[in-house]
Amino acid sequence: MQIKYTKSFLNKLEDVFAESDYVLRYEKGNFKSGYCVLKDQRIVIINKFFDTEGKINCLVDILKNIELDSKTLSDKNKNFYLELQQTELAL
Repeated sequence: MQIKYTKSFLNKLEDVFAESDYVLRYEKGNFKSGYCVLKDQRIVIINKFFDTEGKINCLVDILKNIELDSKTLSDKNKNFYLELQQTELAL
């Protein structure tokens, strides 16, 4: 799958997180984006000041490193998630 650095592609990634059990948050500060499990709550934090390309790269990288329950995803998002799992991220 070709990664497109557009706002609509970012929205697709956000939709996958919205249907998962992870909470996606955009926060401002001087930190690296990432994910964590805090008191049984799964949180993904993205730096608010990143440009669209930076946000997409972080979200794709996080999606490749976590296990999502594909049963909770809609068919459209499940196919999108499975395609992303097979994509190599070239930085």
